[in-house]
This record gives sequence, structure tokens and C-alpha cells, in this order.
Amino acid sequence: MIYALKTTVNQEQAVANLIMAAIKDMDKREHGIKSILVPDELKGYVLIEAAFPDVIEQIIQNIPHARGLIKGDMKLEEVEHFLTPKPSVTGIMEGSIIEIVAGPFKGEKARVKKVDEAHEELTIELFEAMVPIPVTVRGDSVRVLSKEEKED
Repeated sequence: MIYALKTTVNQEQAVANLIMAAIKDMDKREHGIKSILVPDELKGYVLIEAAFPDVIEQIIQNIPHARGLIKGDMKLEEVEHFLTPKPSVTGIMEGSIIEIVAGPFKGEKARVKKVDEAHEELTIELFEAMVPIPVTVRGDSVRVLSKEEKED
């Protein structure tokens, strides 16, 4: 079963690391914890897959920023969407104005000409370039400034 542990916001990873340190010396049959998940989009919670919720309660007693276990358990289907990463180009459309935040063109602004979701890449044209040359960049190295429809 999967249990939700309430934590202080922005301390989720620290709490997960402290739980890992606490169970490291224990026998797996003692604690029954199989996995610990800290989803980015779920602020203030750590998901723990374990056999015994009472053991989790004992472990978190001495862990700072752990606020308590939420009553009840969850099924894997309820948290499955946290396990599949979203493509970094999701939500970026052709014609959008972006700023490059990494790489050799860092700080440059550009217009998106093509979105390749399979490879998580964007083909862009830089505004400051003398000649409009298409440049391909990774989707995680850009920040969307405005979502505009493609100009024809």
C-alpha cells in the first residue's frame, strides 16, 4: 500500500533522505518500506510504499519537518501519473516567444518554429540574428515568455 506523509513545504526531499537514513540499518522485514517518492508537483507530501503504516509512524517520530501520516492508503493507480515524466516541450506551441536559459545562446529571445515532442526539441529562430537561421535546442533549456499563435 502507498501512504501519504505530510511534510513542511520545500522539505520533502530532506524528509525522504532522513527516512532512508533511518531505515538503512534496519532489516527490510522490520520496516516493510519498499519505496519513497517525492513528486515535484505534490508540494508538502512524500509518498511511501510500505507494508506497515505503524512502522512509518514510529520512524517519522524523530524526523524534523515530518508532520504526520495521512489516514488511509492509496492504490498504485492513484499515483501512477507521478511516475511517468512529462515531456519538457509540453505546452510550447509554434509561434511562442521563448527565452533560452542554457547553452551558447543563453539570454537570447526567439520564436518557436517547430516542436518535436518525440525528441523533446524545439526549432527556433533567434530575434537578434542578422540572417534567420533555424536553431534546434532542447526543450528544458528554454522558458516561455508568451504563447502566441504562429504568424503566417
